[in-house]
Amino acid sequence: MQLTERQAAILEIVKRNGPITGEQIAEKLSLTRATLRPDMAILTMAGLIEARPRVGYFYSGRSLSRLAAEKLHQMTVGEVKSVPTVVPEQCSVYDAVVTMFIEDVGTLFVVKENGLLEGVVSRKDFLKITIGGHDIHKLPVGVIMTRMPNVVTATVDETVWSAARKLITHEVDALPVVRPVEGVKGALEVIGRFSKTTATRILVEMGEES
Repeated sequence: MQLTERQAAILEIVKRNGPITGEQIAEKLSLTRATLRPDMAILTMAGLIEARPRVGYFYSGRSLSRLAAEKLHQMTVGEVKSVPTVVPEQCSVYDAVVTMFIEDVGTLFVVKENGLLEGVVSRKDFLKITIGGHDIHKLPVGVIMTRMPNVVTATVDETVWSAARKLITHEVDALPVVRPVEGVKGALEVIGRFSKTTATRILVEMGEES
């Protein structure tokens, strides 16, 4: 968020003199209260200043970077997840590669017939097997995938910050968003995906909102 000169001046006044009324702020800037109203609304909605009836405006103590961090800690994966691209374990490596290019994704989630997560396969996995000279038309994708329980996952109620940290820590391009299946121990149903593209889109949207 880029503050205008007037908004920066208002913020500085509130920092030094708060709590302070709108009339007092307008007087210090030699402007009318009506002129300042849009700027005051922006600063208040952004969380940089707060207002209390019969008290006035005061500085919230939060910086722009802290506000952005708070939003990432409040936003959940369920709010931003995208549709997962899945293939069955019996799918050939060739067909899986075709699916990856058609869907324009870097990671495929491998599932059982009932849609339960079985593993994950990435572009790196395909590159390794192709270089090895195997017949990718006959080789099942299940042979090269990372199998459960070694797959890093995310849940809908997990924060975006937590999921993004998993992407970096485990050096993966995407996480399957899952939920437990009732009555089946350890079984996870794939209901979405959280990827580096998702994280980047969120940052861009936050910038545009600002």
